[in-house]
Amino acid sequence: MPGKLCGTNYPTSICFIVVNEFCERFSYYGMKAVLTLYFLSYLHWDKDLSTAIYHAFSSLCYFTPILGAIIADSWLGKFKTIIYLSIVYVIGHVVKSVGAIPTVGDTNMHIALSMIGLILIAFGTGGIKPCVAAFGGDQFDEEHVSERQKFFSVFYMSINAGSLLSTIITPILRSDVQCFGGDCYALAFGVPAALMVVALVVFIGGSGMYKRNPPQGNVLLEVCNCIGFAIKNRWRSSKNEAKRKHWLDWAEDKYSKRLIQEVKMVLRVLVLYIPLPMFWALFDQQGSRWTLQATRMNLAFGPSFTIEPDQMQMLNALLILVFVPIFDLIIYPLIGCCKISITPLRKMATGMIFAALAFGAATVVEINVVKTVVSPAPAQKALLQVLNVADRDITVTLPNQVPPLGSFQVLQDPEYMPVLLHNSSAELNFLIDSNGVNFECIQTVNETTANSLIVYSQGTGLTCKLVEDHIEKSGDGKPLLRFLNNLSEDVKVTVDNVDFEISSGFTMSKNQTVSRGVYSSVELCLVPSNSCSNLDLGLLDFGASYTYVIYYEKDSTVAVKRTEDVEANNVHVAWQIPQYVLMTAGEVMFSITGLEFSYSQSPANMKSVLQAGWLLTVAFGNVIVLIVAEGAGLEQWKEFVLFAGLLLFVCVIFSIMAVFYTYVDPEEMDKVYMEDSKYGSMEKKRRPSDNLQMNRKGKSTKL
Repeated sequence: MPGKLCGTNYPTSICFIVVNEFCERFSYYGMKAVLTLYFLSYLHWDKDLSTAIYHAFSSLCYFTPILGAIIADSWLGKFKTIIYLSIVYVIGHVVKSVGAIPTVGDTNMHIALSMIGLILIAFGTGGIKPCVAAFGGDQFDEEHVSERQKFFSVFYMSINAGSLLSTIITPILRSDVQCFGGDCYALAFGVPAALMVVALVVFIGGSGMYKRNPPQGNVLLEVCNCIGFAIKNRWRSSKNEAKRKHWLDWAEDKYSKRLIQEVKMVLRVLVLYIPLPMFWALFDQQGSRWTLQATRMNLAFGPSFTIEPDQMQMLNALLILVFVPIFDLIIYPLIGCCKISITPLRKMATGMIFAALAFGAATVVEINVVKTVVSPAPAQKALLQVLNVADRDITVTLPNQVPPLGSFQVLQDPEYMPVLLHNSSAELNFLIDSNGVNFECIQTVNETTANSLIVYSQGTGLTCKLVEDHIEKSGDGKPLLRFLNNLSEDVKVTVDNVDFEISSGFTMSKNQTVSRGVYSSVELCLVPSNSCSNLDLGLLDFGASYTYVIYYEKDSTVAVKRTEDVEANNVHVAWQIPQYVLMTAGEVMFSITGLEFSYSQSPANMKSVLQAGWLLTVAFGNVIVLIVAEGAGLEQWKEFVLFAGLLLFVCVIFSIMAVFYTYVDPEEMDKVYMEDSKYGSMEKKRRPSDNLQMNRKGKSTKL
């Protein structure tokens, strides 16, 4: 007999289940928090592909719970299903972590390991999702209903605690711990892997205390069989047979009237679910598009404290913990005092509106964020800036270019100008004028590229070289910098433990990212003389791209001149807070209320069916994002407007459907239908806790 916690009716076994859930949710949300930036910065995918794969993974995580429920209810039981799929889960995390080690194979190997790991994680987390909460409910005796409800409150608090801590900690592990010469994604994925191992060990540790119910058959399969039989029987029926009131009534030849009526009730709710994926399409972009938006914002809070762009996701978990009691204890009672009838479906529609408003706020932020981004040149054009490191002022012109490129002082801050090519590439003859003396420089320029034309002295004359620039902001929001060596010796510069080795002869180093900060003492060494000096680079700010020209002052000391190729992020990340507030308020009204509504409108033995249907709405919502991200090709702010508009349109449809929905009390069915022996025997075998998936008061929705 399972033991009890001292002086209570709570089984000791629930301690193991709650700790297991905390560690598992830490593992899942911690890995997912850094996933988009991993695709962008480590695998070097573009933003659209990174978003698409992120949501494809999220979608798979919500398709697989159906498989886990079938395995648990029809074959292995909940305990063994949790054990076996947790092992799959751990293997997925380990494979994912190994794929983030740069020394393991090439890029193709990293991609293969990452995809295999994500697939295994999706099957693991999705497979155990419908089992753990219900298994916790199984531990209570039938008469301890209030204790079971309090357990679910604690259970869901552990979910949010794991989510909150992981979205704070794993971005720090990614960025603050450097390994293999860059951000330590291997550690950021490795710690969640370790937590999943702890979750499995803790769950197994309580195995001697668990109350285990044998599998009783999956009601989801039973519902599907009933629907399938009704359709098949209707199709095979002759035209002379009497018509039946409802198409499901054709299943009466094999199934009880009570079961058929319950299936009808479930289908009425599932029809209401059809518009719901659009909400999740917006909600789940907190980890993809909103995180990418944060990488192009100022992340500094004061002179010494900064956050990582992927840490902003923790606001959702934090606000959930704050908003749920506020809504339950203050807002909903106040609305009731105003004698305004706010039904569950009205709450859900209001939640949709709040989510649309959140994307409206995100649109306003995005429009201001993109002002610091250099737009790439269109087809048959290129961007060009002139960097004059010669010993005299110059004027640069191009034949047939209107207007001319202009006049340039020595070490003047450059600015990109569009250049017409007429083809995908062109040889351009730059005419350089210095005090009436003309010099020619022919360079090949490719369309849609950004370039720096470096003009420097050669003997008594001038010459030039063309360098292709990187104008995209870094994927993780860190500053980019490069050095142009204007000395006659090779140079090595070390910034933030990143080495820049630049050959002599007006050579440009490659762009590299460093941490944001003030660099007032950077070591520069001449090679091979190893004569070193310290340079003041100043503030390297979020999202900016800098070029430092190394040159000799008149007194022969080494100095640098800084030019800013891409402007630093000037919109503070705090402007994202309103969109997170609106989205979380929408989640509280939509998701928690939706679970309560589903629970109250389904028969006791059909709650698992509606739970599966609810999770599928999340899956299909992520599919919508995947399609739009890969297929729409819109500017980001226009995509946000599209999603907000689609949700408002869907909200109108849902509201119309809600008007025609009639609320029911499933318990009234006992007064109408008598159980037949076959169905009644099955009902007696099934315990209510088998299908109990949530607290009626629903303290969180991060399933």
